[in-house]
Amino acid sequence: MDIRPRVNAMHSIPDDADGSTYRFIIVSAKRARQLQNGQRSVLPATNKKPTTLAMEETRRGLVPYTDLAQEEALQQAQDRAAAAE
Repeated sequence: MDIRPRVNAMHSIPDDADGSTYRFIIVSAKRARQLQNGQRSVLPATNKKPTTLAMEETRRGLVPYTDLAQEEALQQAQDRAAAAE
């Protein structure tokens, strides 16, 4: 039996291992704010709202993002390895 929750492909980032809908929404919202403030879209805009463009860009994996929790865990592991030497 599969324990993992289902991933909604409409609301997930392609390279996100967790398939987090929450992460998709946060990344899309930040991208939509950038578009509203005048940054150009990566996709050809055909009278789409900034939120729609941002969601499509995020869904296609065109919006770079950083998972700070994952980076912090990696840094802590490196620090422990360096301390053990």
